[in-house]
Amino acid sequence: MKIIATLTAAMLTIATALSAQTTQTTVVINTDAGTMKAILYPDTPNHLKAFVEKAQKGAYNGTLFTRVIKDFMIQGGSADSKNAKAGARVGIGDPASEILPEFLPNHFHKKGALCAPRRPDEVNPEKKSDMSQFYIAQGKVYTEEELDALESQHNLAARTAAVQKYREPLQDKLDDLRDSDIKAYHQLKDSIDAQIKAAILAAPGHLLLSKEQRDAYTTVGGVPTLDGEYTVYGEITEGLDVLDKIAAAPKDSNDRPTTDIHIISVTIE
Repeated sequence: MKIIATLTAAMLTIATALSAQTTQTTVVINTDAGTMKAILYPDTPNHLKAFVEKAQKGAYNGTLFTRVIKDFMIQGGSADSKNAKAGARVGIGDPASEILPEFLPNHFHKKGALCAPRRPDEVNPEKKSDMSQFYIAQGKVYTEEELDALESQHNLAARTAAVQKYREPLQDKLDDLRDSDIKAYHQLKDSIDAQIKAAILAAPGHLLLSKEQRDAYTTVGGVPTLDGEYTVYGEITEGLDVLDKIAAAPKDSNDRPTTDIHIISVTIE
């Protein structure tokens, strides 16, 4: 009986641990345009913690969506937008609310991604997230050819530098091998191509899309050019139509909606 009890206790411990790992934090974002629900990712714990703390303090309640760009994203939550005068530029952010990024390849800017804005690289080289506000990706649906073109354009500088370093010094040898020893030619070419790819992967801000990313961007859509630049820490699970409605709102020259769209409340379930 003692052995059975010990085994039962161990099984319960394992079950509890597995349950904790799969528990998701749900967020309800209630707005003038409707309600959206989102989940927060447990593997971005610092962003999850910061967002939950601010939501529980009511920091986002009564703020505005301060920047909306159709086929791109909607952004809101900043304290300076509360009771802001019509037409005022708001959504400046708060450096005191910055935390280090949590970039993960499995979290990317598909439609509905909940993300952290940040200050530009020139003043924020660590790409710290500004948790005083948030944005939700909308984007658009891409074809495979469009994604290929995006990758090529985005990686052009890194690829050019890598080709100059690894291929150009060996170009004459490649030409000779192609005419004299095709097997050796392909071996050298594959080696050079691998070095070029590694250099692109090591370059800051590179863009090489995974199959998962391509599947998402060619079906639900999103904003692939933001991947690896801004932390994604959750996603909308209900209310994508509300996202579309807010993104399509008429706006001024600062991308602020001409008719205020309030974040009435952000609550944690």
